[in-house]
Amino acid sequence: MTNDIQLAAEDPGAADSLALMAELSTTLQAITGDGGRASFDVEDVRGPMACFVVARDDSGAALGCGAFRPLEPGVAEIKRMYARHGTSGVGSAVLRFLEAEAVLCGYQAVWLETRLVNRRAVDFYEARGYRRIANYGKYIGNPLAVCFEKQL
Repeated sequence: MTNDIQLAAEDPGAADSLALMAELSTTLQAITGDGGRASFDVEDVRGPMACFVVARDDSGAALGCGAFRPLEPGVAEIKRMYARHGTSGVGSAVLRFLEAEAVLCGYQAVWLETRLVNRRAVDFYEARGYRRIANYGKYIGNPLAVCFEKQL
């Protein structure tokens, strides 16, 4: 695989976007017992204060995706982060793209939730400067969830 990763905001309802998110849900179901579909609506990542990004290789094949949506004033929530198995650097590239876009939208911080059992995700975010915060929103009181923040 080449190291050339192309990143662009795309329609979360497009075929490649839906395929990536379906793979993510299958992966999450295997790791956590929950595919996460109930926590995401494509309409939440459409609009001027939201973003859905797809990473592609130089031949145009979709490699991964991620999104953010408005959560509260100054805070965006990262959603649907996924990189296809066997890819390298895709998740980091997607996350950097989303953080940069969030800054352009005027956000001061990004928050996200993952499951404690998903050690790969927990380690990924911690290695990229995310710090644990109290669970927010629908995750309050959920001992299986862990929430993170990164100041932008």
